[in-house]
Amino acid sequence: MRPRLRQLALAVALCGALSVPATAVAAPPGAEPTGGKAVAAAGTHEVITWGASADRIGDAVADRGYRLVVRTSAGGTGLRIRLSNAFGDRPVTFDSAYAGVQKEGAALVDGSNRRLSFDGKRTVTVPAGATAYSDPLPGRVAAATTLVVSLHTSEAAGPVTGHSMAMQTSYTTTGDHTAEEGAGNWTERTGSWFYLDAVTVRTPSTTGAVVALGDSITDGWQSTSDLNRRWPDYLARRLQAAPRTTVKGVANEGISGNKVLADGAGQSALKRLDRDVLSHPGVRTVFLFEGVNDIKAHSGTTADDMIAGYREIIDRVHAAGACVVGATVAPFKGWYEWDADAEAVRLAINEFIRNSGEFDGVTDFDRILRSPYDRERILPAFDGGDHLHPNDKGMQAMADAVDLNGLECDRT
Repeated sequence: MRPRLRQLALAVALCGALSVPATAVAAPPGAEPTGGKAVAAAGTHEVITWGASADRIGDAVADRGYRLVVRTSAGGTGLRIRLSNAFGDRPVTFDSAYAGVQKEGAALVDGSNRRLSFDGKRTVTVPAGATAYSDPLPGRVAAATTLVVSLHTSEAAGPVTGHSMAMQTSYTTTGDHTAEEGAGNWTERTGSWFYLDAVTVRTPSTTGAVVALGDSITDGWQSTSDLNRRWPDYLARRLQAAPRTTVKGVANEGISGNKVLADGAGQSALKRLDRDVLSHPGVRTVFLFEGVNDIKAHSGTTADDMIAGYREIIDRVHAAGACVVGATVAPFKGWYEWDADAEAVRLAINEFIRNSGEFDGVTDFDRILRSPYDRERILPAFDGGDHLHPNDKGMQAMADAVDLNGLECDRT
């Protein structure tokens, strides 16, 4: 089906009756959702279809509207969104929320914009440090849909929770224009996502999701904005095209500058693992690709320190019943922080990732991205220009290197 026809088909699906009231969820960061779900159909469960890691991204503005553009991976029914106030210092009230399908820019496909409810109500107040799920929205959402979530907060103040480097244009406005499908009042552009940190759908119980836990490479820096060319996006397309693959959901939980061990650009991977990864429904496999920021920071971090951090992540993911695929750290010679000491740590932890047997699977991004003429550098054809971040071709090569069968891992 051509993209335009697919979007119109989804618009029809989203034009059904209003959702059946269910219990809204306000939970501490990392907590499993225990409410807000419709009665489960036999043989189905919830799976994350889109996600973005949470962080503090500035200060709130009163009477602000947000029109947030995201891309689904797994298709399904009963779409729900999760709103996050994880980094807020006071409650935040959302007095209006809608979900629709993008037509172009801030404009929506006619008839696709549907009001979201929370415990049957149009408003929801999310306590500081908590999250809230919407009620399920009737109708089916197709895979690879450009979904638009519109939010309004009338009296918001204090720190805003969101994701700063979206690599996607979204829109803001003054006043509540969430119900409008036209773009006329949505004239301000933003490169961040505000408050929204997950979208879920109900799928057959055999369907699962993979969460990519990483840093700026996973976040998509140096890929082309607005074209979904981060490596997890390419992976999502591969998974959708693979007829015998049951992992269909992909959540990108990368944060630019993030480290495994220390806070800085976002909380460390160890600290945010529960909230950004393990709290999401349907997660079968965690794809861990992180470590270069710890190494190049020249903070005295050793290979043993990094291995201890990886082992803690592996143990916690396994305890949650999911699998862990580890990816080797890519070369970065030519980046201004590279030196021989950092390279030695990189090689040592890559040896652990490849050969320790402690991961459920391994993807060798180092081998895929490095130049055959200088193994400490990214292949020029894959270099985004700064010798650390891959370009679109490099991102696709990374996704193509992932063993899809390895994501099917089952620890139950």
